[in-house]
Amino acid sequence: MRTSGILERVPALSLLLIGIVSVQIGAALAVGLFDEIGPGGTVLLRVVFGALILVAVVRPRWRGRPGHDLRLIATFGVVLGVMNLAFYEALDHLPLGIVVTIEFAGPLVVAVIGSRRPLDLVWVVLAAAGIVLLANPGGGMNAFGLACAGIAAVCWALYIVLAAHAGPRFQGADGVAMAMVVASLIPIVPGIAQGGSALLEPEMLAVGAAVGLLSTAIPYTVETEALRRIPRHVFSVLMSLEPAVAALAGFVIAGQDLHGREIVAIGLVVIASAGASRNAEAIAET
Repeated sequence: MRTSGILERVPALSLLLIGIVSVQIGAALAVGLFDEIGPGGTVLLRVVFGALILVAVVRPRWRGRPGHDLRLIATFGVVLGVMNLAFYEALDHLPLGIVVTIEFAGPLVVAVIGSRRPLDLVWVVLAAAGIVLLANPGGGMNAFGLACAGIAAVCWALYIVLAAHAGPRFQGADGVAMAMVVASLIPIVPGIAQGGSALLEPEMLAVGAAVGLLSTAIPYTVETEALRRIPRHVFSVLMSLEPAVAALAGFVIAGQDLHGREIVAIGLVVIASAGASRNAEAIAET
């Protein structure tokens, strides 16, 4: 069954919320795999299972695609693969909320570049203030983790742009399903090197499948559909909910405490997202 008809009946803002919650729950679950198969092995299971689920459900059409569409999908897939690998390597050295906070610099840049309304910039500035507060600059964070989070931020910005271009060219979730097949090739070497034979253990495969569903198949599908209806800069501001949800997921699932600074920061990004969402549907219809 095609997914496009079902997703088209769901409000765009609801799709975004589903994707945000799903990906952060999946990331929090993935941390539990690091001791056994490392971040590389974890991301390998995530993208492989994510690709398998998407291809099985979406059944994308591969034949008859023009060359420029295939080049777009190849680029999209490489970006997705690098983004996932960098994110999990960063997550091995930094808390989930901090990684997502730094990674969100990518969507913020897209929001600033794409904005055409002064009010949109107000929400971006408010979200940025919350992100800086949550990140706690000067707190002695791991340099390698910061670098990986920065790479993930660049890839997230590219992901938004590429997904917006791919949306009109491919029916339903065909584009993201095809891109995930390409993405699954990126972490093969580090995944096997870190995970080894443990990758084939039933428990690892089961959790990896759950992470692939929650962190890849669900969010990428609903985000691609949402990008068909919401301008890129509005999408980027709404995604400011990601750091807040990540911090909460880390608290509930991974046992990472929330302090006063984190709570204030969460409040700022939630207010920014709420402000942007008030006009999101109206903008999408213009």
